[in-house]
Amino acid sequence: MLDPRYVADNLETVRQRLATRSPAAAATLDPLAEAVSRRRELVGKTEALKARRNAANDEMSKLAKGGDKEAFAARRDELKTLAAEIKDLEATLTELEAGLEAQLLTVPNLPHESTPVGSSEADNPVVRVWGDKPVLDFEPQAHWDLGARLGILDFERAAKLSGARFAVLYGLGARLERALISFMLDLHTKEHGYQEVYPPYLVRAETMQGTGQLPKFEQDLFKTHRSDPDDQGALYLIPTAEVPLTNLHAGEILEAADLPLCYTAFTPCFRSEAGSYGKDTRGLIRQHQFDKVELVRLVTPERTIEELEILTSHAEVVLQRLGLHYRVVELCTADIGFSSAKTYDLEVWLPSQGAYREISSCSTCTDFQARRAKIRYRPEPKGKPRLLHTQNGSGIAVGRTMIAILDQCQQRDGSVVIPEALRPYLGVDRLTPPA
Repeated sequence: MLDPRYVADNLETVRQRLATRSPAAAATLDPLAEAVSRRRELVGKTEALKARRNAANDEMSKLAKGGDKEAFAARRDELKTLAAEIKDLEATLTELEAGLEAQLLTVPNLPHESTPVGSSEADNPVVRVWGDKPVLDFEPQAHWDLGARLGILDFERAAKLSGARFAVLYGLGARLERALISFMLDLHTKEHGYQEVYPPYLVRAETMQGTGQLPKFEQDLFKTHRSDPDDQGALYLIPTAEVPLTNLHAGEILEAADLPLCYTAFTPCFRSEAGSYGKDTRGLIRQHQFDKVELVRLVTPERTIEELEILTSHAEVVLQRLGLHYRVVELCTADIGFSSAKTYDLEVWLPSQGAYREISSCSTCTDFQARRAKIRYRPEPKGKPRLLHTQNGSGIAVGRTMIAILDQCQQRDGSVVIPEALRPYLGVDRLTPPA
């Protein structure tokens, strides 16, 4: 959430910065305009009354010394009236600012000053490319066909169990999923210094609000319903481990010496994918349930860009160790997510599609999530607490990594060579079609 006072004092500046996202983003400020105007009016009245109160206090001091009891009593009565008026105005102002904060929950984050301005994903600059694009001397198979022929992927039986956009993995497919998870977690904990966490998959609405999923994106979430009249409300299935990991320290004040705090977790992720009908409906690209290893960093504001570069490099190492060709693009203002201020996407090459597809997204959310979740830190011992910056990235999406391996490592005979880094986890060096 944006700082309500900053928005109120700089409404047009904020509107201009949001307009670099889209006209719709700028329009989210429209319902706030009246409240901002009313707040400005109340602040002006309150400050004027406080000035009168201070003047009356000074005059009372002089009258007390001069012995004019009648004038002193008049000023005392005036002070009581002023105090009551100020108290009423401050109560009204507090209520107005609370309403302003509620409205701000639907306003996206401001793009970072270094985020390139653009109007669509076509304006996303390529930052770097790693590895050589694989050249196959045969017609590559799409992962849904290749996986079915290998006997490791089954979408039809998944649909029988749960409907569209689910998958069943068999045998070496299930083991490959597990091998990828273990490989990623070992890499991030043993080499990159992250602490592994096993968080709940069901969280409260307040937790979803802390990272920006609520109230804006409720239609994209899966929500539980309970019959117990004494329950504490519905719980939500997490769309990403970013949600519980970031909120681990909600409402806390941390010490600067303990930052950055770096967490990683494997979790299944659940997304309704509302509004994406007809887009990537086939295969593993856009599932209602998928596995992901997530990276979260809580950092000081001064290091937010440096720490984002570190976070992104950690996600990149996964692809490098697997020998998968990819590129890094920086998202322009029109393409960054709701909570993000700056984002790098890792896009892996899929020969069967002749295109790069996103496999990881690494973002700094500046203090946007920290303000919502009330996560602060002390720059120095006993110092005044400040909001820290939150960062998150896929480290990486497991299903999409499986797609990349099937696509880039497939052979003419329908087999798939397993990257060397995974062989100790999987126990085989190749997937072959059943005889």
